[in-house]
Amino acid sequence: MHLLRHPRNAAMLGLIFVTIAVIYFTVPTVLGLNNPASGATNVLDIVAGATMLLGLGIAMALMAYVIAVGTRE
Repeated sequence: MHLLRHPRNAAMLGLIFVTIAVIYFTVPTVLGLNNPASGATNVLDIVAGATMLLGLGIAMALMAYVIAVGTRE
């Protein structure tokens, strides 16, 4: 049995990475860990990481959809 029997499940796979990206962006912002004045992590580093995770989520969902649709039952 195929793991992604229905193409709708591919969106759930991508949603995992998008959720991680949102957490990765909001936690340092809420806790105040991205204040450059205190010598903490640069805001651009956090935004770049969140952007890459969003892109990864979209790519994973797209490729999982293609694989799920293209496989034979």
